Amino acid sequence: MPHVCFVALSGVRVVNPRLRELGLTMPGLRKRAEALTALPALGLLTLAGATSAPWTCSYHEAPEDSETLAEEIAARRPALVALSALTASIDAAYSLSDRLRARGLRTVIGGLHASMCPDEAALHADAVCVGDGEGAWPAILADALAGQLKPRYRVVADLDQAPLPRFDLVADKPRPRFTLQTERGCPLACEFCGASRLLGAFREKPLALIERELDAICALTPRPVIELADDNTFAGKRDHAALLNALGRRDVRWFTEADWRIGHDPRLVRQLAEAGCVQVLMGVESPFIAPTGMGPKQANVNEVLDAIENLQDAGVAVNACFIAGMDGETPQTLEDLADFILACPAADVQVTLQTPFPGTALRRRLLREGRLLQRPWSAYTLFDVTFVPERMTVSELESSFEQLVREVYSPQAQQQRATIRREVSRETELQTWE
Repeated sequence: MPHVCFVALSGVRVVNPRLRELGLTMPGLRKRAEALTALPALGLLTLAGATSAPWTCSYHEAPEDSETLAEEIAARRPALVALSALTASIDAAYSLSDRLRARGLRTVIGGLHASMCPDEAALHADAVCVGDGEGAWPAILADALAGQLKPRYRVVADLDQAPLPRFDLVADKPRPRFTLQTERGCPLACEFCGASRLLGAFREKPLALIERELDAICALTPRPVIELADDNTFAGKRDHAALLNALGRRDVRWFTEADWRIGHDPRLVRQLAEAGCVQVLMGVESPFIAPTGMGPKQANVNEVLDAIENLQDAGVAVNACFIAGMDGETPQTLEDLADFILACPAADVQVTLQTPFPGTALRRRLLREGRLLQRPWSAYTLFDVTFVPERMTVSELESSFEQLVREVYSPQAQQQRATIRREVSRETELQTWE
């Protein structure tokens, strides 16, 4: 029977050697990296779910291209290898694809980066899938079986017909974490966002399909940990109560991403806690600088802080996410950002650098202004500088960001946030008891 290997080039990358060293020596920073790498590639698992007889399939994850990985895949004697990678790991995916093609294997590559740079990806693969992979997948399999792969595939997927992902392919991990998507994209249009609208318009998945996926995950492991792979879960117009009820009935622990506005809806805050939401990644971005396109997500500092307090008082931890290096930033504003984060009541924080990913409005603007640096895709890590800042030099931004990371993830700061997390957990236990 024909076999397809699904290969995810995963892992957190950092080019700056000083930041790499910080990642090795600071437990808090390392913990955030490990949490990100634990998430499976939902896009590939979805394609696996759309793979039917006579095809068989296998799922492979690796942080880098290697001869060992190529041999592992080739040993399966696949009729097709499907690769997916984000921008920082795309060069590794290209290298692996080149190795496999040299062995006579056919490859197809997809994902956000390949969708934004299809001509580049076509230099390293027999076919490129642009946009929603599941829409084009049946045609790709049929053409591969016939030995007639086309150079380019593009079909907009209908989420009403979304296949059930093959969650079983990652269920044998020691501590499996599952990803589930309830919507694709975001109705907002933040200039820097490298995901929300790149694959098309904002769409919501029908509740019946979400429940089917929840049941499939719960059948694999008791009380699973689930990350909702949404850009902004509650930004749409669906009935949030029905979704939260579906999650709550299954007694799962789950995480999601949303903006600060959910913290000002008392009913939604209560429902989140009752439905088993453990943590919300909240895009604060910057308390001092407002990038374009944020629309109603733009807020003043007090609104954001009140939202964090409201959620955590209900027992839902907040991971406040900040972006450094936006236009208007100076070494002083980065010092102010460090002070703000250290005083922030959030149970956890995430700090990244503004990064002009392919397809974003930010990249188009910086390209027009001649401010993009000649850096390889492997530098698009969210931790390395890839553009000329507006009000400081590249070296000033690098050194200021390093100092920001040192302060935000210092042992003292981590201890303070650990105390907050324990308090939030106790609040959840009290509510459950009551």
